[in-house]
Amino acid sequence: MPKSTTLQNFTPPVQLKLAMLWASVVFCYIYGDYFGLYVPGSLKAMLDGQMGPLGPTTQNVLLGTTALMVIPCLMPVASLVLKPGWNRAANLLFGLVYSVVMAVTMPGAWHFYQALGVVEILLTLAVCWYAWNWPRAAGAALNTQPAGNASLAS
Repeated sequence: MPKSTTLQNFTPPVQLKLAMLWASVVFCYIYGDYFGLYVPGSLKAMLDGQMGPLGPTTQNVLLGTTALMVIPCLMPVASLVLKPGWNRAANLLFGLVYSVVMAVTMPGAWHFYQALGVVEILLTLAVCWYAWNWPRAAGAALNTQPAGNASLAS
């Protein structure tokens, strides 16, 4: 009996695609920050209480950077648990916001940061694309039968 050479394909739902894209974005953020520790002078600046262009390290600066980073960290789970309408809106909004944030922070950065930034922008734009092109439920618009006739549809 001949074996089939066609590999089985799995098509994940859009929610899973969005969650994995956001997880990849967060990994890029983490690696960018980690590699940034190797930039000459960055550790000394940290020990001196400086956060690069943000200036002195204060509770408010750290709270602000936490607020900026917590959204991408929560988007994988949000993409899996939010109702489709809210999910689509959140992914469109935050995908665009974080694409812009990355584009604004890249100029003048080291090459590794720019490379990761390009990947992050592509990932967040892919989030927007999948959210914008969210599949519609088959036949949802066709279900116009009055509620009183529900027993006929069973």
